[in-house]
Amino acid sequence: MIRFASRVGAALALAATVLPVCAQEFPTKPITVIVPFAAGGPTDTVARLIAQSMTGTLKQQVLVENAGGAGGTIGATKAARAPADGYTLFLHHIGQSTAPALYRKLPYDAIKDFEPIGLITDVPMTIVSKKDFAPKDMKELITYVKTNKDKVTYANAGVGSASHLCGMLFMTAVQTEVTTVPYKGTGPAMNDLLGGQVDFMCDQTTNTTGQIKAGKIKVYAVTTPKRVASLPDVPTMQESGLPGFDVAVWHGLYAPKGTPKPVIDKLSAALQTALKDPNIKTRFAELGTEPVPAEQATPDALRNKLKSQIDVWTPIIKKAGVYAD
Repeated sequence: MIRFASRVGAALALAATVLPVCAQEFPTKPITVIVPFAAGGPTDTVARLIAQSMTGTLKQQVLVENAGGAGGTIGATKAARAPADGYTLFLHHIGQSTAPALYRKLPYDAIKDFEPIGLITDVPMTIVSKKDFAPKDMKELITYVKTNKDKVTYANAGVGSASHLCGMLFMTAVQTEVTTVPYKGTGPAMNDLLGGQVDFMCDQTTNTTGQIKAGKIKVYAVTTPKRVASLPDVPTMQESGLPGFDVAVWHGLYAPKGTPKPVIDKLSAALQTALKDPNIKTRFAELGTEPVPAEQATPDALRNKLKSQIDVWTPIIKKAGVYAD
């Protein structure tokens, strides 16, 4: 009995040393960040910038894998079911907080199936249209939408996407429903907007700023209370006659539930380093956003943000009666 207890004690002691050693050596191979949207969209852009910077800090390649479809739930499910070893991460936006209310049969739990790593950025959105769309400003856009609701088309990146949520709030604000055209990601939606196949959409500044400055699309307003530094001449929705309209798209980095805390801490530290990277700050500024402060790039900050945003969006979505299978 004494010999057996001694062996058990030795085994437990050995097990206790394995985790710290593994965490200390982590990572020993490339890391994949799953983005639940198509390549070329705003969340993809954020992910690739962060991955590039984290690659330098972690001394291993941090690669982006696009797993789009179903408003982000395909990629989220894939990430939730991945091994909890730190080598598969998940970067999502505000949709992580709206999915529980939008989907009747969500194949994962937005809170219980993930380990938060940290917040990344809050991205303003813009109301934009094809270049030759008739309305010249927001006031004209609202009038045009109301008088041509059966002809106007609104593009979004799919049910549950940020562009879907923004469009839902816009149509509620102007009390007019228009034809919605869903896509599998913001990239394809923007391509059709550029091509004139759809009339207008709401999209993150990370995806629209370059197109706006190039004169390829028309912009009406930004969706945050303050104007955006990279688009100083673009009015806010409140300045344009829609008080209280405020939508910003926050992004967070997660790992599958059960990922060891030392690994999470190391990833969070690498994320904080990335957000201090001068190149990241410059590129984010060019895209109309900025990194969150270091104290928000933490597991606790993201955990609290996710829970509070679920509380905010759930009643709004239920009241609107918007659901997806």
